[in-house]
Amino acid sequence: MRPNLFLAALCFTASVMADDSVILAPEAPWNRHTIDNTSRGADGVKLGDLNKDGLPDIVTGWEEGGVVRVYLNPGAAKACEPWPQVTMGEVKNVEEAIFTDLDGDGELEIVSGTEGDTRTLYWHRRVEGAWTTQPFPAATNTQMWMQAAALDLDGQHGPDLLVASKSKDATVSWLQAPQKADDLKAWSLHKLRDAGWVMSLNVHDMDGDGDADAVFSDRKGERTGVFWLENPGAAANREYVPWKEHAIGGLGKQVMFVDLGDVNGDGLMDVAVAAKPVEIVLCLRKADGGWEEHELKLKGENLGDAKAVKIVHVNGDKLPDLLFTCENARGKLEGIVWLEQQSGGPWQQHTLGGPEGLKYDLMQTLDLDGDGDLDVITCEERDQLGVFWYENPHK
Repeated sequence: MRPNLFLAALCFTASVMADDSVILAPEAPWNRHTIDNTSRGADGVKLGDLNKDGLPDIVTGWEEGGVVRVYLNPGAAKACEPWPQVTMGEVKNVEEAIFTDLDGDGELEIVSGTEGDTRTLYWHRRVEGAWTTQPFPAATNTQMWMQAAALDLDGQHGPDLLVASKSKDATVSWLQAPQKADDLKAWSLHKLRDAGWVMSLNVHDMDGDGDADAVFSDRKGERTGVFWLENPGAAANREYVPWKEHAIGGLGKQVMFVDLGDVNGDGLMDVAVAAKPVEIVLCLRKADGGWEEHELKLKGENLGDAKAVKIVHVNGDKLPDLLFTCENARGKLEGIVWLEQQSGGPWQQHTLGGPEGLKYDLMQTLDLDGDGDLDVITCEERDQLGVFWYENPHK
């Protein structure tokens, strides 16, 4: 069996590289189910199991509404109804919200980041039964915080925070945890790299050395593109050794949200990034550690401007497909579509959401209705569609 599988992978890889063209293949929009549309400016969806029932919940920051909310997954039987919600805190200009357990008590908390005039990172946690919101002094009124990820970088005191920002004084940095996480004044901020406008910040072991590196997209400034920063290890981080930078692709482009996954079936982790005006840049990892870049030019006359991409199996044919969201999807333009990968042929661009919605964001995929396929969770900021999911019609 192994030689046959190897040959199949080689053929699959060749088919992707043989045809980077995209053709339209219209289909009916997927059914949309609203999770919450009662605030303004839903900005991102991240997953975590807050109530420990085994079902992934959703956290979202509402930028204009000024609230951070968690939506408790009600299970397949009630997934099509509005979900139960918990408001974690009220903060202005919220741009990012993630689940994490900074104090190691086994209970998830939320870290949020804000832009605008607020420019602060906050910790939302339960204290004596009530949710509280506290700023990290080292990251208060400092940068327009766009992205965050929690992981232990120095091998002590539990999770630290990898964070990134945009505009004036923007950086990729890490916020180092003190011995006691609730001693917020003792958290310290360490710059890894200057930045212009970081859209994505992912953690993945890119060099196979056992620690998590930082993969990010920078859309503005002197050096735009997708890069990864090499984590030098816990001992080196305690000495604040610089992280070595490696270019991935999309250099010189206005790159947006990034996703990691195996696009061509060769067992290596590839990178996909949405890039303006309307394209997807596929960076295929090579065996020698380098990258081979492919550009998928979407049918832009039907779409808004590029925002996010996600690598996912949509229709059950075992070939990875791509989800794509847009902003500025005015009038009859579509804000979310999916691209079907064809063995040996062009990618097929399918309708997903239809013409409703103006500014979409990044996506998560889960089987929410229990029918065995992956549904799509996302949000929309301008037409106030809020937080919602699309029901995958493919089996």
